Amino acid sequence: MPTALPKGSRAGETPLEHLPAATPSGATPGRTKSERLSAARSNPKIMAWFLLILLAIIWGNSFILIKKGLLAYSAGEVGALRILSAGLALLPIALRHVGKLEARHRGLLLVIGLVGSFIPAFLFAKAQTQLSSSVTGILNALTPLFVVLIGALFFGHRFTRRNAIGLAISFVGSIVLALARAGGDLGAINYYAGLVILATLCYGLNLNIIKAYLGSLKPVVITSVSLALVMPAALVYLLGFTNFTTHLQTQPTAGWSLLAVVTLGVVGTAIALILFNKLVQMTTPMFTSFTTYLIPVVAVIVGVLDGELLLPMHFVGMAAVIAGVYIANQKPKQPGA
Repeated sequence: MPTALPKGSRAGETPLEHLPAATPSGATPGRTKSERLSAARSNPKIMAWFLLILLAIIWGNSFILIKKGLLAYSAGEVGALRILSAGLALLPIALRHVGKLEARHRGLLLVIGLVGSFIPAFLFAKAQTQLSSSVTGILNALTPLFVVLIGALFFGHRFTRRNAIGLAISFVGSIVLALARAGGDLGAINYYAGLVILATLCYGLNLNIIKAYLGSLKPVVITSVSLALVMPAALVYLLGFTNFTTHLQTQPTAGWSLLAVVTLGVVGTAIALILFNKLVQMTTPMFTSFTTYLIPVVAVIVGVLDGELLLPMHFVGMAAVIAGVYIANQKPKQPGA
């Protein structure tokens, strides 16, 4: 998930539904394949859908990359490596901007780095030592609900009955997912699901802080500088408090697992952020929110292809979580609309 909150639609921004429709490939006979590809890239509607699907694929695969990283490294090592690789990828951008920021902004960005990246990276890795990547991807969809809930509790945002209903439904879905591993036995609930929920709560706090106090900064500046500020802690932890160097030399899958985590940091954070910002500029916040519903689908498909077993109750829980998020995100219709 992105660490920076997309800004609202600006004056002159073209909503997706008002973009020109795609021209059928057969409308202009005789065009070469390269000409058709160029036309597709220049069509805003096609490009918007392409970026949306690409982001869903990238973020939906992040959970399987954590799983592969855990084959050779501990949860703490995976979390630290993820922060290091993401921070290094965006370090040139951070260095260009950090000196221009006010001291107040740098302090807030440190908090953003902790609750938006550092802490969740470790929580997700630890959770997946006992949770499948599929279930983790489904629970990650709770993030928008915590954005709404924390905004209402601590930032003075409105909390509607629709929000409450959506939150309740998704909460029930989360419980179902935590129980499904044990066939519904309450005594065998998988408490590691709570780590994922805590991580999504961190994301919700992160986005509210950005909206309330850092709205004047560009999303790429927020993400790059916040990662740069927590990167030293990740490096100290990795080299001083783990067996990373030993695992790197002795684990049979060390190379592939390292590649998986570095890909997670560089592609899943740095490159995905650039694509996400581009999508926000091209479309509307409502359109970008569709990633919330696509990521769990991708995570489940990838998990099943990797041999993960999903029980019927997993699908019940997934449906409840996504339905709750959908209900909570719906704005009430204006009178006369």
